[in-house]
Amino acid sequence: MNRTAPSGETAMPTDAEFSAATERFRPELLAHCYRILGSIHDAEDLVQETYLRAWRAFGRFEGRSSVRRWLYTIATRACLTALEARSRRPLPSGLGAASDDHRVTVAPREPSVAWLQPAPDALLGADDPAAVVAGRTGVRLAFIAALQFLPARQRAVLTLRDVLAFRTAEVAEMLDTTTAAVDSTLRRARARLAEAGPVADDLPEPDERSERALLDAYVDAFTRADAGALVNLLRADVALEMPPTPTWFTGRQAVVGFLGDRVLRRDLWRLVPTRANGQPAAVAHRHADDGRYEAYGVQVLTMAGDSITRIAAFNDPSLVRTFAL
Repeated sequence: MNRTAPSGETAMPTDAEFSAATERFRPELLAHCYRILGSIHDAEDLVQETYLRAWRAFGRFEGRSSVRRWLYTIATRACLTALEARSRRPLPSGLGAASDDHRVTVAPREPSVAWLQPAPDALLGADDPAAVVAGRTGVRLAFIAALQFLPARQRAVLTLRDVLAFRTAEVAEMLDTTTAAVDSTLRRARARLAEAGPVADDLPEPDERSERALLDAYVDAFTRADAGALVNLLRADVALEMPPTPTWFTGRQAVVGFLGDRVLRRDLWRLVPTRANGQPAAVAHRHADDGRYEAYGVQVLTMAGDSITRIAAFNDPSLVRTFAL
């Protein structure tokens, strides 16, 4: 990669040379930054910064590691620097207990909290190594939320080792530390993740066709404001959380009661099916007084067997633009 100009100085690479060597890694780097940061917006910014740093240093890249590993080194260090001034991004379920009574007073929105964000599958790309190494769990919403309980360096080590399958020696070089330190950090990260992470569901996920049918039925019931139809789609212990609202609900009666009393109105909602975090999802628009449908947020569904087990309704209009691909 190192090229020398006639003057003896290192020559800058051309755009074509740089793009040919690095561009194919962009989706998986975005997924990596998203895992560490918990924000698709922040991840996009950090990937842009990664490519800017890589462009500036590309003429000095001597090929002692692969381009992919070199880019991951830049991206991981950029994420760790960014996290020095940022707190973890929670979901409401990570901050307090759920209510099983839909009649409770719902807390006001809490915009001061930097909430966890979903990520569109279309941005993360089909070539994310997590899809090969760890299945869809590598970007599952529950997994990303659990990662937020880890200190920044533990997040980085765990994702590099357990999700992306870099070797211990490679991670040590990427983070400028020792293999013993990597192993120690990984043990602590795994232990803490086991405490904070969700328990695996005993029921199998639906196949692709059943998953889409369940999503379509949910979208139809929601847009028709048919709370009765929703009852048949939700598991008895279903949970509903709605960042930036801290209040969240658990149990079919509480979830359907809340939606039926306070959310569902005929002709109020327009939902468009999509995918986020390797899961079925829907982009939501709300009918406004002027007759238009305004961007409202993104709902991510967790399914098991033939039922919906969790609804994460991210009521953040800025996310809609990210999903409008």
